[in-house]
Amino acid sequence: MSSGGPSALERRPARTPARSVARERLLATASELFYAEGINNVGVNRIVSASKVTLATFYRHFPSKQDLVVSYLQRIHEHLVERADQLAASAHGRDLVEAFRADVIAEIGHPDYRGCAFINAASEFEDRDSPVRRVVAEHRQWYFDRLRRAFADAGHTSPANPARHFVMLRDGAVTAGYLDSATAAQRTFKRGVDGLLWSIGIETLPTTDDP
Repeated sequence: MSSGGPSALERRPARTPARSVARERLLATASELFYAEGINNVGVNRIVSASKVTLATFYRHFPSKQDLVVSYLQRIHEHLVERADQLAASAHGRDLVEAFRADVIAEIGHPDYRGCAFINAASEFEDRDSPVRRVVAEHRQWYFDRLRRAFADAGHTSPANPARHFVMLRDGAVTAGYLDSATAAQRTFKRGVDGLLWSIGIETLPTTDDP
């Protein structure tokens, strides 16, 4: 992650210090369409029409479609941060890891599930230096850090290792949950995290890549 200035997840449009009704309507409409149909399949004119605002209003709040996509991902990130904080308020260490696991399982089983919004967005934006990919990378770093702290609090001697495995298991589960059987993805993910929880207290192999 870069340093020296606000991250992509921290930046907000300078011209909209207060969230207007029109901006929220545009963002809500775009969020629904982007997730259901894909970002590149949904044009600005369709978002404007569905939101019942003018094109000028759109560009007053979002200078470009890419700015809207960044805000869409930031909105999801904020929701997930709030959810993680709620889980951490009532669970700690091993229990928190289990709570994160349960959240992933519930997510996969949600009606109209189309996979992870961040993975989906990354698949549509090839440039790793684009604002969209930076938001995706920063979100994933945040998620990894939360898991690493949870495994550390649970007593794992090399918490980065199970945290990294958890993220990779989740990546596979949320993708398989959309492409294949949600039930099979949920069960496989649960068994995988069971193994990570079982590894707590076991000496890490010397070949570990734990940073």
